[in-house]
Amino acid sequence: PPTALWEPLSGYGIAGSVNVTGDEVKKLDVLSNSLVINMLQSSYSTCVLVSEENKDAIITTKEKRGKYVVCFDPLDGSSNIDCLASIGTIFAIYRKTSEDEPSEKDALQCGRNIVAAGYALYGSATLVALSTGQGVDLFMLDPALGEFVLVEKDVKIKKKGKIYSLNEGYAKYFDAATTEYVQKKKFPEDGSAPYGARYVGSMVADVHRTLVYGGIFLYPANQKSPKGKLRLLYECNPVAYIIEQAGGLATTGTQPVLDVKPEAIHQRVPLILGSPEDVQEYLTCVQKNQAGS
Repeated sequence: PPTALWEPLSGYGIAGSVNVTGDEVKKLDVLSNSLVINMLQSSYSTCVLVSEENKDAIITTKEKRGKYVVCFDPLDGSSNIDCLASIGTIFAIYRKTSEDEPSEKDALQCGRNIVAAGYALYGSATLVALSTGQGVDLFMLDPALGEFVLVEKDVKIKKKGKIYSLNEGYAKYFDAATTEYVQKKKFPEDGSAPYGARYVGSMVADVHRTLVYGGIFLYPANQKSPKGKLRLLYECNPVAYIIEQAGGLATTGTQPVLDVKPEAIHQRVPLILGSPEDVQEYLTCVQKNQAGS
């Protein structure tokens, strides 16, 4: 949790560099990345690590090597660090499938191969959402015990929500389907109440709210980011896995996120996820606009 990291980070702002995906790196990013890498390698369970902060995959030394591949974003929502908004950590774990020496190729597996995934959210409390393929469980850190305590088992997302979440500052770049969908949420044709708009800018926070309250989170492709902005291996796949395990849907707009076969470790894809009826309504807008084009 951030409180444990505060002491060594007096002056916790920009570290003066840009990471491989073009984001400004903050000091807390650097420390978080080192902590996650060290803990994973010290577990003697991993062979390949993929981090948002490292250009190349990290290969665990032979004496500490295990059978798992871990892809992670050590600190999601870095732009919110200085204003103290919620941030988080995202991860997905795969088994190494080849008999060859560990390499970057071992991480290029589609999300259907995930054996466990989840996220930590550092907000009003420190929470971990975790799935090993048998539903989603939520654990809360009890500072008095120094342990994570199970607080909710087999979480299910609502079939339909009342909240939509996307960065409407990019509205001028939206495609016709996204524009139409957002208008439907603001001005429902059936006379029902409009959806509320919520957008934190930390994906973990926005996804967790969507999981708990229902609704839809969107970061679709647009004119500015034609391939999407979020990274497949360590952002989209883990949260898509969690949402699907909770009964929701996660799509790129053209296919389920978990079916995308990655071609590069920092590959970007569009991401739309949430309550199944809300996501299906978005896909209906996509199909309608494709048919009319």
